[in-house]
Amino acid sequence: MTGTPGDGRGRGDRVYAPDFLTELFRNPLDPGYADAAARRRERRDPPSGWRHWSARSVALLVAVALGFLFAVAYRETLEAEPGRSQARSGLVEQIKQRESDTDRLSVRADELRAEVARQREAALGGSEAARLRALEAGTGLGRVRGDGVVVRLADAPQKADAVTGTDVGPSRVIYSDLQGVANDLWAAGAEAIAVNGQRLTATSTIRSAGQAILVDFRPVTGPYEVSAIGPGSMRERYEGSRSALTMRKVAEDTGLSFGVREAEEITLPAAAEPRLRYAEPSVSPTASPSGAERSGPSGSRTSPSPSGGGR
Repeated sequence: MTGTPGDGRGRGDRVYAPDFLTELFRNPLDPGYADAAARRRERRDPPSGWRHWSARSVALLVAVALGFLFAVAYRETLEAEPGRSQARSGLVEQIKQRESDTDRLSVRADELRAEVARQREAALGGSEAARLRALEAGTGLGRVRGDGVVVRLADAPQKADAVTGTDVGPSRVIYSDLQGVANDLWAAGAEAIAVNGQRLTATSTIRSAGQAILVDFRPVTGPYEVSAIGPGSMRERYEGSRSALTMRKVAEDTGLSFGVREAEEITLPAAAEPRLRYAEPSVSPTASPSGAERSGPSGSRTSPSPSGGGR
């Protein structure tokens, strides 16, 4: 389109309408869609002041709820504390009562054992009584006295962690340590051994139950003393044993206490009477399937034992 002479433009100036394709690429979305999207955002998003008030309200409600729960838990804890304290006191009292009963029965058992020994010696006579005392001393059923060695083991002192500052568990003496000490003392020539006063016999056991150590099913607590009666060379022979070398190395690394000393006139108590079980050959209710029989020592006909002679 060309201008007229009176419009103030020169003949060479020309004005073009906007290019449709250029405008389409610049603004592909119709203005009506943009206005509708803006109106939806305004309806969906509340004002900033409303959002701030809602966040504070939610935080306040959460704080009130937590405070209420803590108050209820604290009140229930205070109400239940007397019951727990009473139950704990009752358990402690029962434990003390059971320990007292056990000690009393142990003393009574020792008295009865001594009375039985006196009656037995009176019935047997001099030589037989002396032989019986020697057998009891060798098997652990009689009290013995003599010179020997005492091996002492104790847990390491409790320490605090260098990073957290909390107490960490000490290095503890375990049942296998006592087993190794006892076995090597036997190998060094010990004639009688006791662990914290518990005499060891051929049927004795040293084991653990949780964190407790049991000797013949009786608990022993640290420090642990393994007392042994034997020849004068027993300490020197034990010092070179595997358990002594191992425990000294453990003591250097962890702080666990380990020591060996000679002792004079050690008295080791007698062990409790063992409950022995005897094997008996089984007797077949019927004859053997083959019907075979054999002659006994007296010429009588007997059936063979199905267990191979009862062994």
